[in-house]
Amino acid sequence: MIKTTNDKNTRAQYGDADEVHDVVVVGAGAAGLSAALLLGRARRKVVVIDAGEPRNAPAAHMHGFLSRDGLPPATLLDLGRAEIDRYGVQLLRGRVEQIDHGYYVRMAGGVVLKARRVLIATGLRDELPDIPGVRERWGKEVLHCPYCHAYEVRDQPLAVLGTHPGAVHQALLLRQWSDDVVLLSHTLELSPQEREQLEVRGLYLIEGEIKQLVVDDDRLRGIELADGRVVPRTAAFLFPRPVPHDELLTRLGCAKDDVGWVVTDRTGRTSVPGVWAVGNVADPRAQVVAAAGMGSTAAFAINTDLLDEDVERAVEEHRHAAAAIR
Repeated sequence: MIKTTNDKNTRAQYGDADEVHDVVVVGAGAAGLSAALLLGRARRKVVVIDAGEPRNAPAAHMHGFLSRDGLPPATLLDLGRAEIDRYGVQLLRGRVEQIDHGYYVRMAGGVVLKARRVLIATGLRDELPDIPGVRERWGKEVLHCPYCHAYEVRDQPLAVLGTHPGAVHQALLLRQWSDDVVLLSHTLELSPQEREQLEVRGLYLIEGEIKQLVVDDDRLRGIELADGRVVPRTAAFLFPRPVPHDELLTRLGCAKDDVGWVVTDRTGRTSVPGVWAVGNVADPRAQVVAAAGMGSTAAFAINTDLLDEDVERAVEEHRHAAAAIR
């Protein structure tokens, strides 16, 4: 049985922050759980804190994860939680409000945990266009990643909504899964080169703003334009705006790049010593399998960093003890 602890019990156990954990992982998605699994197997003292709001919750299945293709996202997380439990990793339900340099991890409700290292795997949220019906069908017939979902709607009449500059590329890519792909330009201005690319790939361009999605019997049936036309479609793709849940990293002063994403090295190490960031909070393109790999890579680096510190402390203590005998 997975050990989860409510705020009342947690406060009794951790509230004074006297106990020092090797690593506190914030976020129990694929990235956070993979890191916790490796660190638990390395016999590190690890706590994972999770608010229970996975990005892929609306999706019925996930794909592209070797040996787990087609598995419901919630099932993957259930399996992951059970695995980390076998290695003594503790999972706490709750939300982290702040991390102080030192590192004191402060949870909503007053719980405080002391950590030697912190790994942030809080993911991102998808900011969707304000088109009626999109949010309601998100993760059902309104999709984002062709590699994740296009095979399941192959050979169907597909639409790409022109809500993002990447919509043209998305339409060109989707041609690999269906001969009937329509790009609805909406508010997108296409260049002559893009129009030519669509034409030579056998894609249809329909201009005009989108009014709403047409849903009947709990299924997408088409896309209605502002002029009243309805384009029959059974699935639609769009690019959401990814917004990272990086508030904890921002407050710690982690450096960001020119477009506002936290900067990390190949192991997920941020510019703040002792803090790592992995998964979608650091890379919006990371699929589940990639996020899991990022978590494992960070765990290796964190354990090595802790080992270096452990050895350095042991050497200092040995030298002090030797000097005291002389």
